[in-house]
Formats: sequence, C-alpha cells, structure tokens
Amino acid sequence: MGTLLLHWLTVGAVMVSLATGLRISADALDAVISRWMAPILPQGEIWSVHIIAGLTLFGASTAYLAYMALSGLGNRVALRRLKMWRMATTSKLRWMSANILLHWLLYALVIVLTVTGILLYLGFGGWVVSVHVTAAMSMLAYTLVHILSHFGYGGWRQLLRIFRPARLMPAAGRRSQRPLLMATVIAIPVAAAAVGLDFGSRDELVVGQARTPPTLDGVLDEDVWRNARPVRVRTQQGANLGGSGESTVEIRAVHDGAKIYFAFRWQDPTRSLARLPLLKQQDGWHVVGTHAGEADVVDFYEDKFAVIFSRSDGFGAGGATHLGPKPLDDKPSSLNQRGLHYTGDGSVIDMWQWKASRGGLLGYMDDQYIGPPREPTADEAAKRARYQGGYWNDPGRAFYSYNFGFEGPGGYAGPVTPKRLPNDPAATMAALGRFDAKNPELIHDEGTRWWLTETDSAPYSAEADARIPVGTVMPGVVILGAYEGDRAQIRAGARWKDGYWTLEASRDLRTGSAYDVDFEPGTPVYLWVAVFDHTQTRHTRHVRPVTLKLH
Repeated sequence: MGTLLLHWLTVGAVMVSLATGLRISADALDAVISRWMAPILPQGEIWSVHIIAGLTLFGASTAYLAYMALSGLGNRVALRRLKMWRMATTSKLRWMSANILLHWLLYALVIVLTVTGILLYLGFGGWVVSVHVTAAMSMLAYTLVHILSHFGYGGWRQLLRIFRPARLMPAAGRRSQRPLLMATVIAIPVAAAAVGLDFGSRDELVVGQARTPPTLDGVLDEDVWRNARPVRVRTQQGANLGGSGESTVEIRAVHDGAKIYFAFRWQDPTRSLARLPLLKQQDGWHVVGTHAGEADVVDFYEDKFAVIFSRSDGFGAGGATHLGPKPLDDKPSSLNQRGLHYTGDGSVIDMWQWKASRGGLLGYMDDQYIGPPREPTADEAAKRARYQGGYWNDPGRAFYSYNFGFEGPGGYAGPVTPKRLPNDPAATMAALGRFDAKNPELIHDEGTRWWLTETDSAPYSAEADARIPVGTVMPGVVILGAYEGDRAQIRAGARWKDGYWTLEASRDLRTGSAYDVDFEPGTPVYLWVAVFDHTQTRHTRHVRPVTLKLH
C-alpha cells in the first residue's frame, strides 16, 4: 500500500509539474517542443500550481526514499544488483536490471529538477534554464521508457501490480513496522522546512526615513542613497540583454514622511529609444519593427522597467500572471496569445512602468494597475484594439500617443498614415542620432530624442508629406498635452551609463486612490521588478517577491 500511494502521488506531482512547466516553457521565443504541445497544456495561473507541484514531488521523493529504507524494499533496487545484467541468462533478469537502473535515474532527474528549479526561483538563468528544460524533457521520455521496461519484465500483469497492492512481507532490512507512517512523519517536516527556509530568507527592503529627499536625476551620488541598504534581485528569461536574457536589479528606498523614493539600477547593454520608428519608402511610411500587430516587438522598441506592489505574496507576481492563448473563456485573448495579467480575487496590484521614449526621460513613470478582468470593448472583442485583461491605466491621462493607427495581428505589413509629421524633417532626423533599420542593438546617445512634440510637428497632410524625401526617419511616439489625474502621480528621473540604467522615482506614501497601494508602517507590501531591453512584452522574470517594510 505504501508503494502504491507514494507511486501515484509522485506520478501526479510529476505530471502536473511537467504540464505546467511546459506551459511556462512554451512562452519562450525559442520554444519548439513545448510550443508544439501548447494546445493540450493547461492555461491560467500556472506559476502557483507549478511551484506547489515541484514541492509535492520533493516531499513525495523524500517519503519514497524513507519508505524504501524503512520497509526493507530497498534491497530490491540496490545498485549492487546491476551486476545481474552481465550474469543474466534470461531476458527477465535483464529487464530487472534495467528497471533498477531506471529507478536510480528517476532520482537523478528529480535531484536535477529540484536543484535547477530552486536556482530559477532564486533568479538564476542562462545554463540553469537549459538544464532544467532538458531534465523536464528527459522526464517525459523516462515515463514512456519506465512503462515499457516494466512491461518487458512481466507484461500486463507486472503493470497492473501497481493497482493491486499486496501485503508487505517481512524482510531482513526492515526497520519499522509502520514504514509508510514513519516515511510520512519524515517527509512532511522536510517539506515544511523547505517552505520555512524560503519565507525566512526572502529579501527585505527596509525603507528608512531621510531628512533630505533625493533629486530625481538618475544619479545616485547623494548621501541618502549611500546610506540606504540595497536589495539585489536577479531576473532572467527576458528578451535581448546581450543574448543572456538576464539583468540584476539593485533597489533602494527611503521616505520623508510624505513621499516614498525609490532608486532602481539594472543592467542593460544598450540605451534603446527607437520605439517602432517610421521610415519613408517609395510607397509611403512603414513601421520599423516586427510583430507590432501582435504586441510582441523584440527589435525596435524602447527600454522599459516595471515594478508592481501587492498586498499578496502569491506566486506569479501576486497571482496576477495567467498564461496561455485564452486563460479567460468568456474574454478575448491577448494579441500575442501569451496570456493576460489580472487578479482573480478582486484585489488591485499597483504597477509603476517607466517607458524611456514615452515620458520616461521627461520626468514621468506611468501609474497603472492590475485588477479583475475588465469587460472588453467592441473593438477589443473584434481585435481592433488590444485587450489586456485586468492590466490597465489609472484614471487620468498620459501625454504620449502613437504616431500611427492601430492594426491588429498581421498588421503593419504595408504603409501607414502618420498622425503627425515633423515641421523640419532634417532637424528631426538629426535629433534621432544614429539609426540603422537592420540593427536594433545600436546605442542611442545621451541627448537624442525619439519623440515628436506639438511644437515641432503638425497634423498629417498629403501636401506636407509630399515634401518629405524618401529615406526620412521619424519617431513613432508623439508627446502632446500633459499628464493628468491619478496617472500623473509618479515623478521620475533616469540616466543610462556604461551598460546600466539608473532610475529614481517618487510618489506620495498615501494617495487615497483605489488603484494604488499605500505605504504604511507595520503593513508589509510585496514587490516584483521586470526589465525590458528594447522589447514590448518579453520582460525578465522575477518569481520570488521582495518584502517592503516602512520604518
């Protein structure tokens, strides 16, 4: 009975872990096998299920090892019995040896998956991702080989034994009369200790009080920042970033009793401002950038940075990340079919998003939120606009807009009509600095400007367009008017130097807005960060939350 229960608990944990892990893996740009399997994979809030399944597998494996040792059944799979392979005179003995070898291979795979899974949870990427994915795919293959091996040993009768438990017979190595109970007593505290170690060792961002507030200029040369203890967060599996997909984010925070101030510093090898620029060709203006219609640009886009604040420390950014082409049956899918951000419990997560060319270098950080799924508009339902689940803007307005109309999936293949044209095309191009439509990795120098303003542009007209020569490049972003309302509550200053962005941001400790999280002593807030290196939506992943405590 112990073998049966632990076997099926392990099988269930493996299957759930594989299915959810493959869904997460299918989101990668270079995914092949997992993307091919995507139609049959689960959707929704996958992260919590995946991590809990991994913890269950760890606990079940611990219990299985203890059970085998305590019951005396360990002799059946002792490594010394592999010698039978050379001595075997029948195929049955060879299959027995193969099953022993597979038994230990399973433990090796579980160890590799556990170790690499922990490293991913802590923010390590690169080769760790490759090893974790390889081990997961090997587990898929192992399952089939394991079944075939037992069939080879004893046919259907052997396979059906796992459904027909027999009485545990006395054995020389038996150490307990109740091995299943004792194995459970061992495994549960071990799993609980792992959970306790995680909660007890999470990073804590202490927000101390400062007498003099910092200047928001993207330079951390003030004593207030030198005295603030930083938290460093590893993020990974984003697009670009020199091909590594990784960026470590350093976070500091202080308050002056009225406002809270954050300093974020992260690795980004390129200063990227060219968000979907417009290039004039013989047949008209063309958007430079791929997959703009699917909201999945990874080449010509601006650098961005996002931080979210939540009262919940749930996995998947406070439980708000829902993967899959259609995680909500009664709502539209996202344009890129990758998933949606929303909360399922009615709560609101505060999101601050810095966008380099859309106000980020002009003193603003966009104030947004993630809440319950919104009802789609008619345009969103028809894919004439982008549906974003529960991710939306705070009330008010921003001062940026796009310099071309919306086209959904498959769009922007032909020419577009700009909303505004530069008054002086030559001066506009000079302000852009260097540009190469084949090289999105160019570094845009300090002082270059990748947006049009009301004073240096005019509404589109065919007459003005006819005077602009072929080969002209202009920004895809227009700055008009001013930030207003709740959306205008965050001020910011940023600077890029030597492969790092430094961003300073401030907001009132308490805003009174239903779309914000207030910062108060004694009330913990959990935060996650994401780095975007000239990509629209493929930001780095940060799984383990940081606890923010105001002093």
